[in-house]
Amino acid sequence: MFTIEHDFDATVITLVDEDKTPLLEDVVINTFEDQVTVSQWDPRTDQMQTVTLSLSQMRDLEAALDLPEGVYRLRPAAT
Repeated sequence: MFTIEHDFDATVITLVDEDKTPLLEDVVINTFEDQVTVSQWDPRTDQMQTVTLSLSQMRDLEAALDLPEGVYRLRPAAT
């Protein structure tokens, strides 16, 4: 399950783990104008862990989800 919320300065996507046990903590994705953050509570450290991606890194990740193993570089679309 996931939720999508539109805040003033970000779109917030929350991914809820509904699979078989053991369940993992929710993943929260915040998309801003210039970056994307991915956060998840870590019960081992009792802290929120956050990774920040540039929009370029996010585009690469999006493309990588549909590609086989290898090394790639995205090119701008031809106009």
